[in-house]
Amino acid sequence: MAPPVLAAGAICWRIVDGKVRILLVHRGDRADVSLPKGKLDPGETLPQTAVREIEEETGLAVHLGAPLGTVEYTLSGGRDKIVYYWAAEVSEHALQLARFTPNSEIASLEWTTVAKARKKLTFQHDVELVERFVERVESRTARTFAIIALRHGKAVDPVMWDGPDATRPLMQRGHDQALGIAPGIAAYAPTRIISSTATRCQSTVAPLSKLTGLEVRTTADISQDAFERGKSAVPAVVAKRLKKKVTTVLCSHGPVLPEIVSEIAHLAEIPVDHTLRGAASLSTGEYTVIHMSHEGKTPRIVAVETHGPA
Repeated sequence: MAPPVLAAGAICWRIVDGKVRILLVHRGDRADVSLPKGKLDPGETLPQTAVREIEEETGLAVHLGAPLGTVEYTLSGGRDKIVYYWAAEVSEHALQLARFTPNSEIASLEWTTVAKARKKLTFQHDVELVERFVERVESRTARTFAIIALRHGKAVDPVMWDGPDATRPLMQRGHDQALGIAPGIAAYAPTRIISSTATRCQSTVAPLSKLTGLEVRTTADISQDAFERGKSAVPAVVAKRLKKKVTTVLCSHGPVLPEIVSEIAHLAEIPVDHTLRGAASLSTGEYTVIHMSHEGKTPRIVAVETHGPA
């Protein structure tokens, strides 16, 4: 059996006169009305696909908010298709920069109210996706920021390294992982990159830094050495990031990541459940995106997702 076709897209939204507007695409080649999305290209990750496809179809450069789940259906040829969706708030700046030209695939774009979107969308599964988003709006969790907990790429084995553990470099596989995850993490538009002082962590975020133009800030507070000596300062680091309410990458180590996730849960006043434990158990080169509501004094976890290199 052929593997399913994978695709990614988003509900692009903005507030106009205090009301939510959603972007619909009118597809000329299919004669339907849908949400912007497109197929995964070889070598891509799904978050990367979502932002690329939205820009290609609509001219909008967006960043991803919290995931909204998947839509699954069978194509006319009998092959299954799975489309992954996120929410993506569109800024006024992005609107001003956007350039859209009608083409054979996308005939026109339309910003519309939720009520009109329900009536205009051709497919029921798209309507159901809009309803998921409406639940976020009504619960005041549509606008989010994220803490991206990243485990460094594959490093040289400790038994093969005669220097201090913190100086262990990445293997070639680790460098490949670092290059592979950078576009996916960039899809969430982080504004801060914070790394353990270990060489393997700094090397892992170097491609992301180059891609985004963000400076890497290093700290021993989330390093493995400090953690093993009982001198890490994970609670202080996490508390500061949640207070700032901006999307931040924290590149750290296998033993430290559960502490980072646990502290986020603690401040959100929820137990560490199976989902969060899994989100903290990352392989090298994987990252977990914990989406937090931007509203309210107490942090609220809206969604959790984990990704790795293509």
